[in-house]
Amino acid sequence: MLEIGQMNSLEVAAVDEAGAWMAAGPSRLLLPRREIPAGTRPGERLEVFVYADASGAPLLTLQRPKALLGDFALLRVSQVTKVGAFLEWGLEKELLAPFSEQPERMKPGRRYLVKVCLDNTGRLVATARIDQCLETGPGALAEGEPVEMILWQFTDLGAKVIVNGLYGGLLYKDEVRGGLKRGDRLQGFVSRLREDGKIDVTLRKVGREGVEEAQGAILAALGQKGFLPLHDQSPPEAIRLTLGMSKKVFKKAVGGLYKAGRVELTEEGVRLREPKR
Repeated sequence: MLEIGQMNSLEVAAVDEAGAWMAAGPSRLLLPRREIPAGTRPGERLEVFVYADASGAPLLTLQRPKALLGDFALLRVSQVTKVGAFLEWGLEKELLAPFSEQPERMKPGRRYLVKVCLDNTGRLVATARIDQCLETGPGALAEGEPVEMILWQFTDLGAKVIVNGLYGGLLYKDEVRGGLKRGDRLQGFVSRLREDGKIDVTLRKVGREGVEEAQGAILAALGQKGFLPLHDQSPPEAIRLTLGMSKKVFKKAVGGLYKAGRVELTEEGVRLREPKR
């Protein structure tokens, strides 16, 4: 079955001056001659992207866009016309973001996070109304589960992220490291499933594994200098910049290292304890 907005593996039924005629069920669709690889013969299979023209008729190309149907992507606006903004997505025919799908009016040259979807005529369009694209609730997610995230929006609390392409999540401010920007793709973990159905995420493993990972990072830093000027009263930002972890995780990890006799705690910070001879 032909899938609009996806890559399809189709068989070449015939080749003529117009191009390659691809078998798509009972129909044949034209792949323009300018796109046919040299030496293409009937019976071969080609991976083609399928989209629709203004009338809804399917079109084929060998080019793969930056985002397929259902994908989120950060795309640049090339121009704005009376029908909406056109986004560069890797095809000669650019992707339209209608004005109705723009929470704020898009401007040429700027990049926006959008989702590729179908309009009511079956054409591929972009929407920047991310909230409306996300499912409510955590679905089948569990605390501690690894997830893929797309950074969507910065807030006073941290950064909103799209979790596994389905749900909204929050990465708290003490884990938002420098250099992160909208559209970045991150690997993380579910840290908490809240009663209101929202999801908190973290860049570090949670539970015992997370604490052990943090302890390893602290010991590695101490192994270089022997001392870290961090303690219970240190600002969360200082801990994040130095070790890339939250203050909560830092305190748990240091507490465990202290109980194990690996470090000494002073008013100035954490010192690596010399092993007993």
